[in-house]
Amino acid sequence: MTTTPSGPRKALGRGLESLLPSRRPAEPPPTAHIQGQSVRDLPVTEIDPNPYQTRAHIDDQALNELAASILVNGIVQPIVVRPMNGRFQLIAGERRWRASQKIGREFVPAVIKQVSNEQAMEMTIVENLQREGLNPMEEARAFDRLSREFNLTQEQMSQKTGKDRASIANLMRLLRLPEAIQQSIEKGELTAGHAKVLLMLDSPEAILAAAQKIRSASLSVRQTEELIHRLLAPQDGTAQDPKPQRVVDPNVRAAEQELQRALGVRVTIRDNKGKGKIIIEYASLEDFDRIVETLSK
Repeated sequence: MTTTPSGPRKALGRGLESLLPSRRPAEPPPTAHIQGQSVRDLPVTEIDPNPYQTRAHIDDQALNELAASILVNGIVQPIVVRPMNGRFQLIAGERRWRASQKIGREFVPAVIKQVSNEQAMEMTIVENLQREGLNPMEEARAFDRLSREFNLTQEQMSQKTGKDRASIANLMRLLRLPEAIQQSIEKGELTAGHAKVLLMLDSPEAILAAAQKIRSASLSVRQTEELIHRLLAPQDGTAQDPKPQRVVDPNVRAAEQELQRALGVRVTIRDNKGKGKIIIEYASLEDFDRIVETLSK
């Protein structure tokens, strides 16, 4: 029989105990280190949900699949918590925590951090953005909450989350859409690309009517751009001085649509044999700042 040093056997024992948490003491010592952070096994029942969770819905099937994986392989990536009133509050890893509850796991490996409310919320947003993607409305509300509750500018949010300022601005603009449109985006009936084009319309009524056409005809984003362009085209003329419909070279029209897609506002190109002007319309100072920043890149 081969003799094995006691050191490796102890290490193996600790590994087995992590798979059989019922044998572990109520307050186990640190079991590992990840990038200088102590990882402890914490009782599942002593962890509270994250009040800053940006994910509105957790897919049941995906959660069941994660639970099955944890049952076989354990939790590879520890959750992140912070001490709160004698218990622990979840910061990152809610799906792993909920999946552990599903299979009756008593302990979960966790990194304990001392962080402020602002830091906890930032960590939650970043963790969600980096893992299973939030839908556009969840992202928009998360950034809006950072702005309102912690008075962060879009530039500061960009620095903290790694997302460029223009993308953050475009996401937050989705909150201007009627509630019914926001729900359609969350359900996947409309994409963020559709929503960006719809924002070129001024009134909620016009937006709702256009969205209905998009859904009923299953229009692509490019087809939606053409629809919105047709809806806006009558504004180019006046009832007092009717003029023939503007004839636009296909290349110019394609350039208009490309600029509108990039800037998220109405763009008109007046071309006269290679000379002319580009008219960019904006509805707010926020739009103006975002356009200037986009064009400056």
